[in-house]
Amino acid sequence: MAETVNWYEDMNLWSGFSEVLFTPERARAAAEVVASSPLFAFPPGSRVLDQCCGVGFFTEPMARRGYRVTGVDLHCELLERAAAGCAAAGVKASFVQADVREHVAPEAYDVVVNMYTSFGYFDDHEDNLQVLRNAHRSLAPGGRLIVDLLSKETYASWAGTPKIVDVPGGMVVMRDTILDDWARYRTDWTLVRGDKAEHASLICHVYSAAELRGMFAQAGFEEIECFGTLDGGPYDAGATRLIVRGVKARPA
Repeated sequence: MAETVNWYEDMNLWSGFSEVLFTPERARAAAEVVASSPLFAFPPGSRVLDQCCGVGFFTEPMARRGYRVTGVDLHCELLERAAAGCAAAGVKASFVQADVREHVAPEAYDVVVNMYTSFGYFDDHEDNLQVLRNAHRSLAPGGRLIVDLLSKETYASWAGTPKIVDVPGGMVVMRDTILDDWARYRTDWTLVRGDKAEHASLICHVYSAAELRGMFAQAGFEEIECFGTLDGGPYDAGATRLIVRGVKARPA
């Protein structure tokens, strides 16, 4: 019997839908956030771990800002694209192929970031919590973790209505389904070009601000804050994202 492959392990999803996932607009937006957001104003020369870095949309601008960045991702193909992007920009970054449930470098970083809803991928809630615990272990005392995602509150404002995204020569139809009393959601993608169609589905946990704040505390973080925009705006009715930041305590 063939071994079941989890959706995030399937490189066909990342390559087949790259025109939706890895757009130039997303790259420009990430670069702008890193350049201007107070959330990314780290001390000069900070050592930064970019969890689930993908093609390096945040890795490259952080390296350009002078931070010493390491990107970790499950897929070597995405890491190769990230490395090529850094090389083209004339900046240096390190890359590690690893599962974020397992990757730990004790006290090796000053900052860990997990961006663009790259959190909540795993079927087991404890595995998602383990990602936060690994970040905590990998941070030096006083270091901080930043996680950016769509929360239950922000996702509810637009989930449920099918969406169409134009891509060269075709379109992608996206449909969302809420599962398990808002514990998880499924997104179904259909890429249509001419008379051909490709399908993909992904299922993620979806967390409220209160739930993710509690997970940060379980993982050992203190001084936990929630923001509603990538420029550090409040987490309120106008929030477009959930960004949670926590600090690893220094020894007493």
